[in-house]
Amino acid sequence: MNEVRVDESVAQGKVQTLRKLLRRNAPLLIAYSGGVDSTFLLAEATGTLGKRALGIIADSPSLPRSSLASAMTTAKSFGANVEVIATAELDDPRYSSNPVNRCYFCKLELFTRMEQVAAERGFAALAYGENADDAFQLRPGADAAREFCVLAPLRIAGLTKAEIRLLSRHHSLPTADVPAQPCLSSRIPHGTVVTSDALAMIEHAEEYVRSHGFSVFRVRYLVRPGDQPVAKLQIAPVEMKKFPSLERDIQEALRAIGFRDLVIDPDGYQAPAALREQGEK
Repeated sequence: MNEVRVDESVAQGKVQTLRKLLRRNAPLLIAYSGGVDSTFLLAEATGTLGKRALGIIADSPSLPRSSLASAMTTAKSFGANVEVIATAELDDPRYSSNPVNRCYFCKLELFTRMEQVAAERGFAALAYGENADDAFQLRPGADAAREFCVLAPLRIAGLTKAEIRLLSRHHSLPTADVPAQPCLSSRIPHGTVVTSDALAMIEHAEEYVRSHGFSVFRVRYLVRPGDQPVAKLQIAPVEMKKFPSLERDIQEALRAIGFRDLVIDPDGYQAPAALREQGEK
């Protein structure tokens, strides 16, 4: 993984700012997805606040079962308190119609639920894992965060993604070097309706591809009205060399899942596309 050079002393100074911010807003409810940023935030909050920090995982069909299990295992590894809340963004047509600001409605559902928990159980504030780099990216979910006055402690402390990865490595967090993994809905083109069946197909397809040793890839869900969906497979160029010998097996498996056919993106999975995706906090 290409990494920006980080001044460790500067990063550590930002961590001190982060911890002061966490103490000022305790007890704190934290949106936790198991991604790089939210894992680091929850780990710091747990170390700083102990039981006065609680992570909340939003569970819906857009979250792979493997990701949920991994997030719970990771949180347990550093002693965090975490609770799973079932969210119903898929029932909201503003989300399921899959507009370009779909992530706004996802976060709207999450923060509404978290606000209820905070009110019922006496938490002082809500927080999520936006970092200092995110201001330069299009993130509709950030609009929902502002509306609910959700804190972004990592961004306020000035911590960048590269710094968070470095500090995560120092804390031996298993997320330190994992690639971004946005929600399953991000595999469906804007304007194509998001359904639980489509999400299940994508999840099963990606599980199968991953079982063959691929780590950075996407299975895109492409469909025309009245036709079966097609799977578009994008694999990181560095991993493409092992694909030809597995193509037939993967194609047959995806057809069994329900895809009409498999299309291979000759350009592979490119990092710039990952930066435009949402939901990996």
